[in-house]
Amino acid sequence: MPATVVVGTQWGDEGKGKLTDLLAKEMDVVVRYQGGHNAGHTIVVGGERFALQLCPSGILYPHITPLIGNGVVVEPEALLNELDELGRRGVDTSRLVVSGNAHLIMPYHLELDRVAERYLGKNALGTTKRGIGPAYADKSARVGLRVQDLFDPKIFREKLDVVLKEKNAVLAKVYNRLPLSAAEVAERYLGEFAPRIAPFIGDTVGILHEALASGRNVLLEGAQATFLDLDHGTYPFVTSSNPVAGGACTGSGLGPRDIDRVIGIAKAYVTRVGAGPFPTEVDGDLAELLVERGREYGTVTGRRRRVGWFDAVLARQAVRLNSLTEIALTKLDVLDTLDTVRVCVAYEHAGERYRYPPCHQSTLHQVVPVYEELPGWGTDLTGTTSAADLPAAATDYVRLLAEEVGVPVRLVGVGPGREQIVSFAAA
Repeated sequence: MPATVVVGTQWGDEGKGKLTDLLAKEMDVVVRYQGGHNAGHTIVVGGERFALQLCPSGILYPHITPLIGNGVVVEPEALLNELDELGRRGVDTSRLVVSGNAHLIMPYHLELDRVAERYLGKNALGTTKRGIGPAYADKSARVGLRVQDLFDPKIFREKLDVVLKEKNAVLAKVYNRLPLSAAEVAERYLGEFAPRIAPFIGDTVGILHEALASGRNVLLEGAQATFLDLDHGTYPFVTSSNPVAGGACTGSGLGPRDIDRVIGIAKAYVTRVGAGPFPTEVDGDLAELLVERGREYGTVTGRRRRVGWFDAVLARQAVRLNSLTEIALTKLDVLDTLDTVRVCVAYEHAGERYRYPPCHQSTLHQVVPVYEELPGWGTDLTGTTSAADLPAAATDYVRLLAEEVGVPVRLVGVGPGREQIVSFAAA
């Protein structure tokens, strides 16, 4: 049975965790395929809020086998702290399986991330300083340590000695930082982390293929989003992996023909964290309203998000890049109090109109959004239980988004709770 991918269509924070949690009811296996503990998924269950960073959202369901795939970078302490916190709150985490091929975030990755960002000054990228980029860089340079190395102390120490010589030289000579002790790092990773992580290590690729072969349902959960993708995002203000649907294959071990459904998650408006172009960004009182009503603060960092109107230009590109089959729209209720709502349907620059993002990013920084304006609905949507109960103006807004983007909107979120989402049919 083919698998389903859930992917963000904007700059992250669209509500992927909530949708994954909703879909998990009909799934048997849920896998995180990229990113690290820089990504946060917030889920509200029975009024209780869960903020997940590394664990797949499906871990909250007792029937799910949750996997952390080979494409994820794992900081052991962060993972163990998350598992401990879930355990204290009554969640059974024993079903989690972590790929031995996932790469480890090491102390020097954290240190390099922090000092490099400070060194960049006004040109800083807005990284979460959690070592994600340096870990992926070492993976590409083929000097990374993997989770499986924790269980071969000789290999672990040999690899660590080699890479730490270079890292300490950079830390000392470029950033004037004290060197890290290979013995202390090895003692902590091998003595403290390895015994606790060992019960969770398994063949995630085998589990996935066996699940599909036996007709079980598999869901692949991305972190970050399309326009934070290393290749297709607003570079260099991107993450260090591939959140797009194609990344689900490399990050999990499935092949393209194993996937037949790709659900794009989009907010009814747009947000992003950190620097980078944002054509539909708003400020002033409207920005304050959206931030406060939408609780637009990072799950992991607590940073305030930038906010703007829905951007159909970006959404059309997300459809292309991910082969989206449908869209789930979240946070429609955040717009409840507005007299009018806007949708960016095109960009303009130097007399030219763009329905898709311009290929040159310098142009993207200068485009002027072209808006279509609709009346607001002035109704509290949070109690809505079916699409038929949506006000006509809200329905018109959703239908316009679907028409502009070119794929159906199947689900509409009207609140933060697990149950606050309604089925919708918009071509």
